Amino acid sequence: MSRILAIASGLALLLLAACATTPAPPRAAAERPLTILVSIDAFRADYLDRGVTPNLSRLAAEGAHGAMRPSFPSKTFPNHYAIVTGLRPDRNGIVANNMTDPAIPGVVFSMSNEAAVVDARWWNEAEPIWVTAERAGKVTGTEFWPGSEAAIQGVRPHYFTHFNMATPSNDRVDQVLAWLDKPPAERPRFETLYFDIVDAAGHAYGPDSKEVNQAAATVDAAIGRLVDGLKARGIVANIVVVADHGMAAVSASRRVFIDDYVPKGAYHTLDMGPIGTIYPEPGREAEVKAALVGSHPHLECWERGRLPERLHYGHNPRTAPIFCLPQTGWVLTTHDAHARNPEGGEHGYDNASPEMAAVFVAAGPAFRHGVTLPTFDNVDVYPLLAKLVGVAPRPNDGKLTDLAPALAR
Repeated sequence: MSRILAIASGLALLLLAACATTPAPPRAAAERPLTILVSIDAFRADYLDRGVTPNLSRLAAEGAHGAMRPSFPSKTFPNHYAIVTGLRPDRNGIVANNMTDPAIPGVVFSMSNEAAVVDARWWNEAEPIWVTAERAGKVTGTEFWPGSEAAIQGVRPHYFTHFNMATPSNDRVDQVLAWLDKPPAERPRFETLYFDIVDAAGHAYGPDSKEVNQAAATVDAAIGRLVDGLKARGIVANIVVVADHGMAAVSASRRVFIDDYVPKGAYHTLDMGPIGTIYPEPGREAEVKAALVGSHPHLECWERGRLPERLHYGHNPRTAPIFCLPQTGWVLTTHDAHARNPEGGEHGYDNASPEMAAVFVAAGPAFRHGVTLPTFDNVDVYPLLAKLVGVAPRPNDGKLTDLAPALAR
């Protein structure tokens, strides 16, 4: 019996020794938190200080916030694409809301041209973050975002919805949450969410109106709904809230009339108002150039390729032959044009104008608490998104170092 006990004791010692020297199986790497990119179109940076957005203010206090400089021109499509590609409009190819391309003859790209919006040829000059993520095997979902309806470089988000301006803000949130109710392997790791009612109110009534405050409060409630929905599902997320641009007040007394400089019939335009994209008619190029290029009261015009370097704009062949920029708050028009609201608001102006500054708020486990960032360029958001999602960023114009003070690690 003593011999049996001795053998058993020896085996036990050997087993303990083996357990002590054999490394434990590696733990599965913690799953990276979900990343949600939220855009509130035309939510000016200082709207956050109006006391009408408690949910956004709470996120800002729990994370980081600051003013974000849009890319030029401070228009919707160019800046939404700059944010998700890290490339300024001259390099991402979406140089305006309305544009033409010599390589796509006979077509005018515009926000209302559905066939063009879903045509990948307009978007293929850059790779948005959801394409990079999908190629890396990560599921993505876009509840509205310019470009997300096209198969860019042959890839679409796993989930996406066709833009419908009439979709209520809460319904947009509910769609984002519904995708998260799918089985774990089918849930997105990156989502976008877009709201446009603040922009609509700003255009119609001006940035200092009660209607803008009401729209901001409505979107803020929807963001609260998003946060509550994530909490109810036990989902940890990094939420990054941005805007594409701000909004400046305009008035009937601040108008520049292009037909004071060049006659009708000598040119046509695709954009007028806070910017002017001027296309001389054949044979009248010299006349239009002589009349417009240079400085005028409250207006400056340049030839393609000769805009100030700080704007990083005007070299892409999709840009207009002549580009005119009114002083912020002034509108380029004609004597017989009817403005949608001469006392409302506009954007598209010099991206250094304070009125064009866009909001940035980011909160979640990746961010430190209570950080106020100095003003930075919106292309910096792209390398941040790549880090959060866990993909290698494509070559871009952004700098993660500008946002590094906001990061927890």
